[in-house]
Amino acid sequence: MRMTKLHASAALLALISSTAANAQSTTPGDQPAPAPAQGTRTTSYDAAFFAQYAPRTALDIARRVPGFNLDLGNTDTRGFAGAAGNVVINGARPSSKAETLETTLARIPARSVVRVEIGPGDLYGAEYSGKSQVLNVILSAEGGFDGNVTVAARRIYTGHVTPTGSASAMIKRGASTINLSGGTDHSFNWEEGSDTLTNLVTGAQLEHRRKFNSYREFNPYVSGSWALEHAQDRAVRLNARWAAGRFDLEQRNRVTPVGDPQRDDSLFQDYDNPVFEIGGDVTRPLAGGAIKLVGLATRRKRNNFDTYIQRSGLLDDGAVVVGGFEQTQKAKRGETIGRLSWTRQDLAGFSFETGGEAVLNTLDSAVDFFLLDDQGERVRIDLPVDHATVKEKRAEAFVNVGRSLSPALRVDAGLTYEFSKLSVRGDTTADRTLKFLKPKATIDWKPGGGWHTQFSVGRTVAQLDFFDFISVAELSSDRVNAGNANLLPQRAWEFRFTVDRPILGEGLVKLDLGHDRISLLQDRILIFDEAGQGFDAPGNIGTGKRSFARLNVDAPLGSLWSGLRVKANATIQRTRVEDPISGEMRNFSGYYPDWEWNAEARRDSGAFSYGFVIANRDRFTFFRTNEFDTNYNGGPYGTAFIEYRPNPRTAITLDVDNALNTSGHRLRRLFIPNRADTDLSFRELRERNRHPDFGLTIKRSFGGASAVAPPAQ
Repeated sequence: MRMTKLHASAALLALISSTAANAQSTTPGDQPAPAPAQGTRTTSYDAAFFAQYAPRTALDIARRVPGFNLDLGNTDTRGFAGAAGNVVINGARPSSKAETLETTLARIPARSVVRVEIGPGDLYGAEYSGKSQVLNVILSAEGGFDGNVTVAARRIYTGHVTPTGSASAMIKRGASTINLSGGTDHSFNWEEGSDTLTNLVTGAQLEHRRKFNSYREFNPYVSGSWALEHAQDRAVRLNARWAAGRFDLEQRNRVTPVGDPQRDDSLFQDYDNPVFEIGGDVTRPLAGGAIKLVGLATRRKRNNFDTYIQRSGLLDDGAVVVGGFEQTQKAKRGETIGRLSWTRQDLAGFSFETGGEAVLNTLDSAVDFFLLDDQGERVRIDLPVDHATVKEKRAEAFVNVGRSLSPALRVDAGLTYEFSKLSVRGDTTADRTLKFLKPKATIDWKPGGGWHTQFSVGRTVAQLDFFDFISVAELSSDRVNAGNANLLPQRAWEFRFTVDRPILGEGLVKLDLGHDRISLLQDRILIFDEAGQGFDAPGNIGTGKRSFARLNVDAPLGSLWSGLRVKANATIQRTRVEDPISGEMRNFSGYYPDWEWNAEARRDSGAFSYGFVIANRDRFTFFRTNEFDTNYNGGPYGTAFIEYRPNPRTAITLDVDNALNTSGHRLRRLFIPNRADTDLSFRELRERNRHPDFGLTIKRSFGGASAVAPPAQ
């Protein structure tokens, strides 16, 4: 088990990235930041505002926009519209799904950014309506050449050092821009811990396991894009990306059964998951508006191998293999998208957008699961739905209208009709046709005094994960996840309310409230094979409710200590659904902690920057039909960094991850054969710790395109 990181640990990586920056002067922290420009519905920050943070890339700038939380979107969701994050570039959404917003922004040099504007999502099209904040990154129209090179190394607690590197370049000639990037994206980690298995009926300890895990992620990538942008309604963009996507794990497992000799078991995982994507869009003027065509093709492969080896004793004593399991999974997943839309900003006093999207999704997956007997022979074990192909043809049509009733009040509404035909073949046969109407409405109001509010309501339909149709064993957890070809997408009415207000000059405080009423909630159910054996599988269990409140505070505290800034966010939520087995009300299964928080402090002083992030969250549980699987951290999770900029083009950053030496915990309560018919019950407590590790990052920028604003569109 790999230790579960908090959202704060993801924020850690962003923090480290945002601090390794390109200084606009050798003493940015000594100069006051220019005040943001307030528009009727947007707030604009010029490049000079971010000089105090010495940004190196557009990602560094996005991370430092006051009160803005970067939403990377969901690249795994089907279709194009639902995968949108909350950043556009020159007013346009990047035509990519395989490449995250984080990666896209990281390859744009900070020197090419003229300013950023933050405003409500309706300003940027149907994919963003209902989002309270969308960031528009506006790039220079001046020609030139800019680039960044990054080299880094991390040292883990065992002394192992892993190097990594990346480079990006932007070449601009008139309206044409070429962007190229590549890197190794390499990481190696080592964690140690133990498992304790206890019989809950007798209270006796049955087994203790001492474990050492080494895992390596190696994901070299290359990507490139070309854009020809004459105006907002006259543009052509192309992009492509390839990434290797490799993960390897080796686990050494010293098992001590009560009353039996010790033995050395092993677990090996070798996962290859390459992805290739090519896409683009064309925008042209039409009938007083703009028509846009988006095309995207993504191809992913999954070539996974797992083996668990059980031995007769200790390796030092010449132990031999006496059993185990082995599994291979080979899969090809494809997605092809075509999207056509027409937008006009003023049609009889309304903004108007209409269009459609057609998608073809396919999956061809084969899983082979074997028992290793004491002679070393493989004996195949059939799993329910372990070989299958899935095909979905989906189309949707949408219309969105909006109108400003006053300079401070705007109303937007939209309606989407979705139609899809889905078929499953192989070990099972399933066909179904799905039809959905998805209305939505948003009211955006700025009552004055710096206050901004937004209320939205809409119906959403979750996207099915085709791998939920396929059975697969988890050798690391000694369990089988059965496939369910009859799974239906859950749907929900989502209500959102947001209020925010500037504080302390360029700071911001923001409160988000939400409530979801979900039908056909996807959770875990019991299914049975032809022999009557029960398996845990994804399924629809009924109606659920979710309510949450999220507070974000971004406070510049330079009046207390020059260059100091503090960010904090906290979330509380409550989810309730009736358990299909016990009939009792409980939380949703999965990552739904009742509370979590994150606090970041950073100070920029001359050529130096330093700071830390600390976070914590409540435990969360997967309510499977044969176990309760609960994950929690052993305490707050902390990171820290210090950065030195010897000159405007160079940044050297030293950081520490897991600075508080926080361990990850997993508590499993197992029921045999399942919770509906319990004969035996066990408790398994797992603890893992990666311990603190240290990183050294050197970033260097080159080139020097001038940051000149593009002409008005």
